[in-house]
Amino acid sequence: MNRLLTHLRHVDLAVPDYEAQLDFYAQLWGLTKVAEDSGISFLAAEGSPEQYIVRLRRAEEKRLDLISYGAATPADVDTLAEQLLAGGVQLITRPGTVDTPGGGYGFRFFDVDGRTIEVSADVATRTHRRIEEKESIPVRLSHVVVNSPDLDRTRQWYERHLGFALSDTLASPHMGEVMHFMRISNQHHSMAIAKGPHTSLHHVSFEMRGLDEYMYGTGRLLRAGVRKVWGPGRHLAGNNTFTYFLDPHGNTVEYTTELEQLDEDAWHPHVYDFSQPEVTDQWGTANPMSEIVAKESFNDVDRGVFVAPPV
Repeated sequence: MNRLLTHLRHVDLAVPDYEAQLDFYAQLWGLTKVAEDSGISFLAAEGSPEQYIVRLRRAEEKRLDLISYGAATPADVDTLAEQLLAGGVQLITRPGTVDTPGGGYGFRFFDVDGRTIEVSADVATRTHRRIEEKESIPVRLSHVVVNSPDLDRTRQWYERHLGFALSDTLASPHMGEVMHFMRISNQHHSMAIAKGPHTSLHHVSFEMRGLDEYMYGTGRLLRAGVRKVWGPGRHLAGNNTFTYFLDPHGNTVEYTTELEQLDEDAWHPHVYDFSQPEVTDQWGTANPMSEIVAKESFNDVDRGVFVAPPV
């Protein structure tokens, strides 16, 4: 199908302890609060033209509120909405004015696992800047990974309805396929789908300026006593660096850099055996991948999702 999505815009989280979460992202993690209104805050990355890359909302129950993607034009937004409707996808809103910072034209719908997805165009760009040498704050949002109980159903839905392409897969002789890396550009992945026991957020990843800045950021969080899940290391699939931490509500967040840019015309997906240690970490510097590490990113059951009908 014709690809209508251009990039990942933002990830929206709901949390009970709003103040602790806001303090973590705005102070320790290195984002900039650009707007706040009665228990909702919008956080930008200094190097990104996006108005914000994380939205936090005060709520009684933790959940993933929304994942937002960009489209090139309002016409593409309309075309996608028509295609989704024709494909039997449930729309939450019809295309129209977006009332979050930067405005724009967009709509929302449910994916096959019941997550709320937003697609928008014509969002005003934010004045941003070049991140300086040794400045250990995120440049932009890199990618988001979600947990799905049915890996292939979710992958096929994103391929069919949103034009995602498979870049690589992680598998093992004992567990079969456990993760699909999906792209909407030459970036190796904007999203990945992980095999999990329930629908939930796996992790949100933030791009750093370079290796030095990635390590300075990793060290800053370690010195602050933030819980490290896994890293620092370098993955084989995507060739990016990784250090995973837990935010105050147990969501996994990642600092990364140097994510692979593909030649899409020549690329063929690999299936990597993640039981081989050099697949999960080429450097050999990270703590070993284990069941305990993996379970950290299963996250809590996301009860906020709509229960989608069988497809």
